[in-house]
Amino acid sequence: MSRGKTIATLIALGVALVILLSLGNWQVERLQWKEALIAERAARMEAAPITVDVLSNLMSATMEDEPGKLLSPTDPEFVSVTASGTWDHAHEMFFLATLDGEPGYNLYVPLTLDNGMTVLVNRGFVPDAFRSPETRKNGLTEGKVTITGLARQILTEKPGFMVPDNDRKAKIYFWKDWGAMVGEAGLDADHTLRFFIDAGPSAPGIWPKGGVTQIDLPNNHLAYAVTWYGLAAAMVVIAALAFRRKPR
Repeated sequence: MSRGKTIATLIALGVALVILLSLGNWQVERLQWKEALIAERAARMEAAPITVDVLSNLMSATMEDEPGKLLSPTDPEFVSVTASGTWDHAHEMFFLATLDGEPGYNLYVPLTLDNGMTVLVNRGFVPDAFRSPETRKNGLTEGKVTITGLARQILTEKPGFMVPDNDRKAKIYFWKDWGAMVGEAGLDADHTLRFFIDAGPSAPGIWPKGGVTQIDLPNNHLAYAVTWYGLAAAMVVIAALAFRRKPR
């Protein structure tokens, strides 16, 4: 190999090595971030529930300090909360879902709170056969109720182009468009809390079935980091062997 080709090869190997190590370092940073996020979510879910009023006040204070920013220490995602009020069963909405392989819907129902505010609650899963309220009358609770569940962030735009548009005429949602759901239920956005609640487990045999929140948070960053570092090490070894090989 000529001197010029040797230098060009060494430069290319150096650039490739820097890229591979950078990717490995990035995955290590992501690993630390993901582990902290998992620990934070676990702590929120295991903590004693707070009222929706307290959570709403915490969020309002955060948004005043950081306008438009929800990802903060007081972000509502997976905070354990309690709420008391009455169900507005006339404005049920359906989010397409499955449970243990069975197709159906997560049932979203407005809960009118004691202070006059409203919050949209995911009461849980109903199979397609129980979509009609007449088929699950034992779950149409009347009067004041108190629920415990997990607060969830709202969405203001479709999470991806592959997600279908919501069928508002049929009240079927493929993504949780908070603004559309508030409008569909005839609610005043200024008097509706800007988060959802996923209700906790319900009594056996009653639809909807609560406690269906998906909390799985994959953490494969360590494997990714090992892969990038391994490729970097393999490239160095192969390059060293190639340069040490005697010409025929």
